[in-house]
Amino acid sequence: MKEEIIKIKEEILDELKRVKESEALAKLETEYLGRKGKLTIFLRQITNLGDEEKQEIGCLANQIKKEMISKFKEVKGVISNVSKDVFVDVTLPGEKSTLGHLHPVTLVQHELEDLFKSMGFMILDGPELESDYYNFEALNIPEHHPARDMQDTFYIEEPGSESGPGEQKRVYAGKKSDMVMRTHTSPMQIRAMLKYGAPLRCVVPGRVFRNEATDAVHEHTLHQIEGLMIDENISITNLIAVLKEMLSGIFNQSITIRVRPGYFPFVEPGLEVDMQCMICGGEKCPSCKNSGWLEMLGSGMIHPNVLRAGGIDPDKYSGFAFGMGIDRLVMMKYKINDIRLFNSGDLRFLRQF
Repeated sequence: MKEEIIKIKEEILDELKRVKESEALAKLETEYLGRKGKLTIFLRQITNLGDEEKQEIGCLANQIKKEMISKFKEVKGVISNVSKDVFVDVTLPGEKSTLGHLHPVTLVQHELEDLFKSMGFMILDGPELESDYYNFEALNIPEHHPARDMQDTFYIEEPGSESGPGEQKRVYAGKKSDMVMRTHTSPMQIRAMLKYGAPLRCVVPGRVFRNEATDAVHEHTLHQIEGLMIDENISITNLIAVLKEMLSGIFNQSITIRVRPGYFPFVEPGLEVDMQCMICGGEKCPSCKNSGWLEMLGSGMIHPNVLRAGGIDPDKYSGFAFGMGIDRLVMMKYKINDIRLFNSGDLRFLRQF
């Protein structure tokens, strides 16, 4: 056993000569002096020897262990001093720090807000958990109105504490419910009118929610911007002028649009505005459902019933309103062919912006 422990000592000394880094030194120390190290295991075997041999080998083994511990400390100090003396050229360029990215929807939303501020519009925000009254009834969509079927709604089972004037609790699937995840940003039309009165100019960007299947152009969570302008003698001409200013400003180029009649309970008359698909240039693709056109927004002159619900006299004031999907606007601006990328969390997608 004497020869064996001397051999272990020589192995350690040979290995220490080749060690140049702290990590390798720590690994070597564990290999020989750790709980399951070669030298440690050897020392445990000494207890099996006879008294005379145990005394001789034990004394030698303890001496070698102390020497090796001391040697490891010595080499550790040498490596530490060498690392401190390493020359660092401070004139070399540093490593570039990775920065976060604003989401493309956020970028376009900020651009829209700046555009409307320049036209004298206020930027408002509203609750995403909304009462049935503001989301439907006050917008001329009573309980059994067929227009409710146009939007698949997330109803909240527990009744909420907020209610509008004349509101009654509904029963859905046998449960009382008067709170929904807002299906559009239009509820802020009523809230803004009740708070600010007329004349009024405002836009409301924010998230909305639809209980529907997703595809290349549909999502359950999306972003809209609501626009509202109320004053004396407001007409469709004012609406078209504002929409043209918005679209030309966001795309920084002339675009092809078409205006056609549309039905929305809270406006009369209602208009739908389509723009030529900028992804395929009108040549037809999945993003535009192979039509060459993409529906961008619904709009129209505010219905007298909605003005009354907002506390405004429809005989004195008129106004227009529009609602547009920011997500689709982003798709056209950056030529993104699948709306599902926005909520995917894929950093490869986000790093492009």
